[in-house]
Amino acid sequence: MFGKKNNDDKNLDYKKLNDVIGLTKKILKITYVLIAIIGIYAITLIFKEWNIMSFFKTILTIVSPFFIGLVIAWLFDPFVRWLKSKGIKRTLGAILTYVLFIGGFLAIMGLIFPLLGNQINDFANSIPTIFDTIKGWIDGIFDKLGNIKSFDVEALKNDIFTNIENFGVNLTESLPELMVNFLKSFISGFGVFIVGIVIGFYLIISFDNVNESVITFLPNKYQNNARDLMNEVNMVLRRFVQGTLLSATVVFIATTLGLTLAGMKAPLLFGLFCGITNIIPFIGPYIGGVPAVIVAFSQDVTVGIFVLIVIVIIQFLEGNFIQPIILSKTMKLHPVTIMLSLLVFGYFWGIVGMVLATPIVAAIKSILMFFDEKYDILNFNE
Repeated sequence: MFGKKNNDDKNLDYKKLNDVIGLTKKILKITYVLIAIIGIYAITLIFKEWNIMSFFKTILTIVSPFFIGLVIAWLFDPFVRWLKSKGIKRTLGAILTYVLFIGGFLAIMGLIFPLLGNQINDFANSIPTIFDTIKGWIDGIFDKLGNIKSFDVEALKNDIFTNIENFGVNLTESLPELMVNFLKSFISGFGVFIVGIVIGFYLIISFDNVNESVITFLPNKYQNNARDLMNEVNMVLRRFVQGTLLSATVVFIATTLGLTLAGMKAPLLFGLFCGITNIIPFIGPYIGGVPAVIVAFSQDVTVGIFVLIVIVIIQFLEGNFIQPIILSKTMKLHPVTIMLSLLVFGYFWGIVGMVLATPIVAAIKSILMFFDEKYDILNFNE
């Protein structure tokens, strides 16, 4: 009996020991994550304090055509490889790819730009009406609050109206200047984009040798691991970019059609805005949808209700079907991780940082997971 009891005690002790070990591993994982977050935050503070980001921004501006060409070659490489598998030489495949790309790009721009220009002009002309409608809403709200004692409703209302009028006047007066600056930036950016396209053509011809050229600089014993790691990160980023572009295109087309059917002014303008902002996970749809709803309600209550319904339905379908596929299955990132990355990158680098946050964090996680599988460092797979 005593022997049996001792065996039971030993089993109980081993169970407790396993629980302690399991809890310790979880604490270590959380500690590693916290250390990584603190490290990233410290690095960003150093970059900000030493103004390193300004230096990097200058360098990136200079070499931006090369990066544009590299991204274009990276995006089109799978299609050129597919053509090569069908017996088409890589140079000819690159030419065919560029003909399709440039032809499609020019066709889309030819269709969208004239309509977009007209709608921007119509929207600019309707800005005073929009502000008058918003002022009417605010006036109605303050009339209902007029009976509150010890609260100067009129002063607050006049202050808000003054700010709205100043904003409207400044916007109307500065709109031509904004358009001129936009055109200057667009022409300058378009020139850089053209140079990037040319660089991309030469890169895509020999892009299948780029990875191997980089790997050859490493010692032989590390080359296989480096090749596997580059393939893993490449696959994750490619899926994200392809999925995000598909999602943004679907949202752009669906929102434009929905706003057109709802009778809203400048549907192409707001549809394009919704599609672009949809690239930012979670908060992007709200950034794009809220202005469209406000403008629609200022146009007409019925139009506003229909636009609100359109935005909600499209974002519900996109958020519950397309985004989970991109962010969960492809990126394998927890929503909290994505939100934290958006907050950190958005704080330091604005909208551009929020766009790049998810793929950068996903690439970092892929690298950590790769080394964890090889060397069992963090025990993520247990």
